[in-house]
Amino acid sequence: MPVPDLLIELFSEEIPARMQTRAAGDLKKLVTDGLVEAGLTYASAAAFSTPRRLTLTIEGALAASPTTVEERKGPKADAPEKAIEGFLRGAGLTRDDLEERDTPKGKILFAKITKPGRPAAEIVAEVLEQTIRNFPWPRSMRWGRGTLKWVRPLHSILCILVTEEGAEVVPMDIDGIAAGNTTQGHRFMSPGAITVRNFDDYTTKLQRAHVVLDASERADAIWHDATNQAFAQGLEVVEDAGLLAEVAGLVEWPVVLMGKIDDDFLGLPPEVLQTSMKEHQKFFSVRNPKSGRIERFITVANRETADNGATILAGNQKVLSARLADAKFFWENDLRTANAGMAAWLDALKNVTFHNKLGTQADLVDRMATLAREIAPAVGADPDQAERAARLAKADLASEMVYEFPELQGLMGRYYIEAMGEDKAIAAAAQDHYAPLGPSDDVPTAPVSVAVALAEKIDKLTGFWAIDEKPTGSKDPFALRRAALGVIRILVENDLSVNLVSPIAYNLAFLLNTLRHSEVLGQATKIAKFAQGTGEPIWAQSFLKSIIGSLAETNFDANVDEVAALDYDLLAFIHDRLKVYLRDQGIRHDIIDACIAMPNNDDLNLLVKRARALSDTLKTDDGENLIQGFKRANNILTQAEQADGVEYSFGADPKFAETDEERALFTALDKAEAQITPAMQAQDFTTAMSAMAGLRAPIDAFFTAVQVNSDNGAVRRNRLNLLSRIRQICLAVADLTRIEG
Repeated sequence: MPVPDLLIELFSEEIPARMQTRAAGDLKKLVTDGLVEAGLTYASAAAFSTPRRLTLTIEGALAASPTTVEERKGPKADAPEKAIEGFLRGAGLTRDDLEERDTPKGKILFAKITKPGRPAAEIVAEVLEQTIRNFPWPRSMRWGRGTLKWVRPLHSILCILVTEEGAEVVPMDIDGIAAGNTTQGHRFMSPGAITVRNFDDYTTKLQRAHVVLDASERADAIWHDATNQAFAQGLEVVEDAGLLAEVAGLVEWPVVLMGKIDDDFLGLPPEVLQTSMKEHQKFFSVRNPKSGRIERFITVANRETADNGATILAGNQKVLSARLADAKFFWENDLRTANAGMAAWLDALKNVTFHNKLGTQADLVDRMATLAREIAPAVGADPDQAERAARLAKADLASEMVYEFPELQGLMGRYYIEAMGEDKAIAAAAQDHYAPLGPSDDVPTAPVSVAVALAEKIDKLTGFWAIDEKPTGSKDPFALRRAALGVIRILVENDLSVNLVSPIAYNLAFLLNTLRHSEVLGQATKIAKFAQGTGEPIWAQSFLKSIIGSLAETNFDANVDEVAALDYDLLAFIHDRLKVYLRDQGIRHDIIDACIAMPNNDDLNLLVKRARALSDTLKTDDGENLIQGFKRANNILTQAEQADGVEYSFGADPKFAETDEERALFTALDKAEAQITPAMQAQDFTTAMSAMAGLRAPIDAFFTAVQVNSDNGAVRRNRLNLLSRIRQICLAVADLTRIEG
């Protein structure tokens, strides 16, 4: 039988651009999975999308599903009749169809179930109908009197099986929409039905009908024409892959047009122009590389016109001018507020809730300022500048521009703070302190920005830890995992050593005390209002007096144990994020655990350096074998200490050594210790690990030639103390007991 190809097109009203790529993938998966499950395999498949259609082409499908024979084991031959009848019903057979076989467990009934193959057309119709009726659109609608739901009204279904003998329409009807072999071209430029014979014929005729089927081809054409037009004017198009993909989903026949931005708006920040044009109009920004200003825009029409797009461009420019006039108004108003010192914005933050338990944005700013000042010396920032930057960093949240374009928060703060005449380092912190927002974003590098960014993230982590709003499972509504990763990346990628315990503990204690004061004040306020509303009768006054008396005795101070417990728990959470961060770099979890067990594990940069050095060491033969030698020494020593009830931790003397290998180990340990001790003090973990790995050969030789548990008591004690030196020297580098293998 000839091997058929399958062509499917679902033609509808406009599909939202951001749904198209996923929808094409869903169509491919649902149909191909359904065909394979029904026994209809294929050679290859590809899916495409335009604003009005989803298309699937499948090559090399079977003409029919194969006949299958399934053997099914049933009950015993002497089983109750009802059990046998149940088996027969499930198998769809009669008693005559069963075979009785002797087995070690007695006579058992077996059935052979034959499922005849089905023609491809029958299977395709069944699978496609199920796919259409159950398609996973994020949103869908009904239309007319039918029951079918689709993202937009579905107009036609093209479904043909193609062989060398020709194309066969797959017979099917869904809610009155019968499958056929026709489609539509461009809505305006090539209206009317198009009959197709196969996929190549389909794509060729669509192209002639002004439809580019492949979204990537539309995107490439848009970018090619846009960059060429900009280049001809000495300009450049601002790259935006997301916008390009979205615009490619808005047009079937892209026509690129370049327009000019009115001179009145060229003084706006380029980011404002870019954001306004992108969000409101789906325009690409065109930049003058010499000045850095956005001077023109690219729009993409969905048709060719007799005037080469002049009317379309004029309409777009008119709408854009209205939008930019609003942006200019916001910009000028905001500049007046900024030049006045931002007092109005800072006051406004007192009325903006950050979290109902953690206070207002103004409360957040106060905590950030205190933390930034404390962190500043450790990251090389000026404390006064860090505090000032933290106090101004979120002022732009109250600006008109950020209200209109929330995605510009921080960036507009930088512009406004610069307009005030503040130091550029302070202004930069307004933009940088949110970073990094994702795992691939750049981290802030300027000292003041680093201090404020760390303060913002530490406050977020400690705040939600204080109110017990920690991430659970996959849920992380306050993006605390992202905040922890941000702290890690800022410290590690800037090579900064900061002991986190101190700022975390300070902020936790402050937050706990503040929360308790706020709770008491809230209760007292409610009681006072109640008493006032009742006219303060005797019973209400008495109740109020007793409550206030009990509140006065409340201990507001967060105790050390409480703060320490939360501090430890939060640090463990950060360590967990660090494991994920380092795991992606190829460092094993047990290596990280071995380093976390060491002192100063709240210095994440120090911790990472230690882990990387240990990981590199363990990748060598000496390092890997040393671990085995260390574990052997540790096991022997631990067993001896348990049996003897003493600790062998000092007193190894080379004068009691009886073999050359024993004496060589003493010498090697002395040499290694002399290298490791200063290296650890200097945080030179590579040197320390290398010195430790150098012990592999003398330790191996020692265990090969020497029996630790000698009959001579003095020699045995000396050798055990020698093993203790191995343990002490190795554990000074990392807790090697946690290394697996």
